[in-house]
Formats: sequence, structure tokens, C-alpha cells
Amino acid sequence: MAKKVKTTPTQAEANVGEIFSKSERFIETYKNHILIGIAAVIVLVVAILGVRQYYFLPKEAEAQEAIFPGENFLANQQWDMALNGDSATYIGFLGVIDEYGFTKTGKLAKTYAGICYYHLGKYDEALNYLKGYSAGDKLIDPVVTGLIGDCYVNTNEAETGIKYFKEAASKAGSEYISPIYLKKAGLAYESLSDFKNAIEVYNIIKSKYAKSLEAADIDKYIDRASTQLK
Repeated sequence: MAKKVKTTPTQAEANVGEIFSKSERFIETYKNHILIGIAAVIVLVVAILGVRQYYFLPKEAEAQEAIFPGENFLANQQWDMALNGDSATYIGFLGVIDEYGFTKTGKLAKTYAGICYYHLGKYDEALNYLKGYSAGDKLIDPVVTGLIGDCYVNTNEAETGIKYFKEAASKAGSEYISPIYLKKAGLAYESLSDFKNAIEVYNIIKSKYAKSLEAADIDKYIDRASTQLK
């Protein structure tokens, strides 16, 4: 019969055993605190879900209903009505912002308000709302960015406007939309008598976006800017 060999734990095994022993003592000592902490987390999660379910979601639904008439006014270019309401049943984009500004729809109302202010010629107010846009929508992003550029050009800040036009063109990444903003950048360069950069932008339209409407008569703009360089 083989004789049993008595083994002794290695240092690593001893260390593991000590860790488990200390963990057990810690849990036993602070059991009540741990349970209270877990309960607090559960209560917090339930509270957050409750607020979302019974407050934010209903408010979002209310905001969507409130903004709907304004979208029709916006589509029909009734800027003042869309912005301020009809004094009857529609509270206007500004009213939606006041009551539901924390909702997704309320944030959309801010963008709509910026568009209205731009078309009403109130560029500083438009910038206040448009620069707060952060939805990250691939279709809306370049439009909002380009409109910010328009606001700056109309407030005699063409250099800043150019930056936004180029950014809008980059965001659009479209053969038909990007050249619109590049042409705006070229015209802004011309307004600053920076004909070299204007020609450079026009040439990008000619070479990279040859099928666009802007490319159809771009030679005329290139020739005009080139004449100013001579």
C-alpha cells in the first residue's frame, strides 16, 4: 500500500487562501452596509426608469404634437408664424422650446427656430439656436452648418463663414450638395478680395464635382476671379 505523502501549500496557495479569508471577514463585517448599498442602487435604477416611463416619454409625445403645426408653417415659409405661433392653438417653436426644451423634439425646435430667425434676417438670434445643434444627422448636419456660414457672411464675418461652408461641404460628402457650399465659400473669398483661394475652390468644383449644377458655369467664376489677379 502506497504511503500518503503529506503536502504543504505553496506560497501562492497560501496567499490565495489569505485573500479569501480576508474577503469573507470583510463581507461579514460590512454585510449590512453592502446590502444597503445594493438596495440604494436598485432604488435609483427603478426611479430613473420610472421618470423616463411616466415623465419624459409622455412629455416627448406632447412635444411632438405641439411642434407638428409649426413644421407645416416652416414648409410653407411662414417664418414668423412657425416661430411665434398663431395665438390660437399653436404655441410656436419658441413655445415648444420653453415647455419641452429638454426633450428630443424640443432640441429640434431650437434648430427650426434658428432657421426661422435666419430667414427673418435676425442672424445673431439664428446663430444662438443653430450653434446649439448636435443631433448628428447626416442629412441635417450640412444644412445647419451651411446656414451658420450664411449667418456669419451676413454679419460681415466672411472668414468665419468660409470655415463653416467648407465644413458643410465636407459633411455632405455629396456630388450635388457639397459644390453648393464650396461655391458659397468661393463667393465669400471673392468678397474678401482673396481671389487666389476663390479660384482654388472653384477648381475643386470643376474637377471633383463636374456633374453638378454648380460646375456647369464654374468657368465663368474662375475667369472672373482670375481677371482680378492680373
